[in-house]
Amino acid sequence: MLSLQARLLESYFRILRAFTPKSGEADLHKERIELDKLGAMFKLPKGIAVEKASAGGVPAEWLTPAGVSDKRVVLYLHGGSYTCGSCNSHRSMVSNIAIASKARALLLDYRLAPEHPHPAAVEDAVAAYKWLLEGGVDPKHIVIAGDSAGGGLAVALLVSLRDANIPMPAASICLSPWTDLAFSGETWKSKAKADLIIFDYKEHAFAKMYLGGLDARTPLASPLYADLKGLPPMLIQVGLDEVLLADSTRLVERLKQAGVNATLEEWEKMQHVWQFTASFMPEARRAVQKIGGFMS
Repeated sequence: MLSLQARLLESYFRILRAFTPKSGEADLHKERIELDKLGAMFKLPKGIAVEKASAGGVPAEWLTPAGVSDKRVVLYLHGGSYTCGSCNSHRSMVSNIAIASKARALLLDYRLAPEHPHPAAVEDAVAAYKWLLEGGVDPKHIVIAGDSAGGGLAVALLVSLRDANIPMPAASICLSPWTDLAFSGETWKSKAKADLIIFDYKEHAFAKMYLGGLDARTPLASPLYADLKGLPPMLIQVGLDEVLLADSTRLVERLKQAGVNATLEEWEKMQHVWQFTASFMPEARRAVQKIGGFMS
């Protein structure tokens, strides 16, 4: 049974969806503002120190829970369709993940499309990871994490590191990852009514911005089509009421075929990246606690 908080959020998103056009042009400026405003709705957990950083030249923030050592690091790649999102939008959620993981988190403000199409985001993620290594962080103590587009970017980062013979992190965590910019997953249709967050026409527009004319099956843009051999263990959490469900289930199938230790958690009646609401919703807190358990 859904918590009262989950039912309230569902009602909120139903109202928002009712007043959002079902087709038309995607207003990128508005989308960027709205995602940052959504993030601001959820309070920063107590005891989190926020410090600006330049991670290999990429703007970032250190989010450090009270009492944790410098040993363990979560490199976090935010969602937002590769065109939106920032430290402002994701600071609260990533802080909750850092607390559950007993680690400090490096939240990356990677470059966004259309100003900076693929592969700019991948290049920034690689630069930040190499910066951590150059700073003395042991790769065995690093976990790569991301949600939605950031989840796809996390997989692309791992593939890039493997191909460049850079030491791999200990593990990866992907929350409702967007892994297929070709939109070939059947849940884009079967979950269209259940999903209250994602609009098909907007995502097609954002994918086009990010690809910048490249084929939608370009492996580092759509890592579902990449060679996934040799990647570290991965936890994937996805809601059963979201159109990106098939992006997760097919990713796990591909990972297992490649011999990767992949764990899939499918959450009943959950919307896209419900972990975002961990400061408010019990179901989100439980998911974040599972993330912390995976890292321990």
